[in-house]
Amino acid sequence: MSSTAVLKAEARLFGREPGAHFWILAFPTLLLVIVGSIPAFRTTQDDLGGIRLVDAYVPVTVLLGMIVAGLQSLPPGITGYRERGILRRMSTTPVRPSALLSAHMGLHGAAAVLSALLALSVGRIVFDVHLPRQPFGYVLALLLAVAVALALGALLSALARTSKAATAVGTAAFFPSMFCAGVYIPVQTMPDVLARIVEFTPFGAAAQALNEAAAGDWPGWDHLGVLVAWTVLLTAAAARWFRWE
Repeated sequence: MSSTAVLKAEARLFGREPGAHFWILAFPTLLLVIVGSIPAFRTTQDDLGGIRLVDAYVPVTVLLGMIVAGLQSLPPGITGYRERGILRRMSTTPVRPSALLSAHMGLHGAAAVLSALLALSVGRIVFDVHLPRQPFGYVLALLLAVAVALALGALLSALARTSKAATAVGTAAFFPSMFCAGVYIPVQTMPDVLARIVEFTPFGAAAQALNEAAAGDWPGWDHLGVLVAWTVLLTAAAARWFRWE
């Protein structure tokens, strides 16, 4: 019951953060709308395998919500609780600090999934982007991408001592993560060597897995394996270095 009470309390607090709602839920879809509003981005392109740029950007915006949730929103919140001594005070009560961490990760994970569903819905309704043709593979890749984003956020929360440091570290990781996800250049148009390197990063592998499932293929086991490996590695590192005080 104590863990449930913590989750409810954190859900109320999270509901009062309009900035987080905008950047996690609205911003990725807004980016998709901006991209889709450009006429040239709604025409098929040979270098994208015969699809439109707006089609390629749907998986990108799906990942963008996760990146914001894991790297920009989660670490400052957890680090701020540690900085203010809330985690230390919780350790003297029947409620374990791990319940607070689990609540934050669960709420940010749920927000990332909602952001993905919103991007998929707007892409389909507004720009006639096909829904993933391999839905089970897409869901698997989506859940693994959320897991790796939260694991990375947990590691940043472990390494940063203050909320300001968490914001700075999260921002430093944010832009390379967006590049690997294909925000600046779709992964499909990257040079072969660069694309191969990006595929070994968490969000590069996630982008490729989502693209494959969207096209109707089962996500490559190499890409799914990269996601699993990064999730295990980042989670282990976060558990190793995380401190409640």
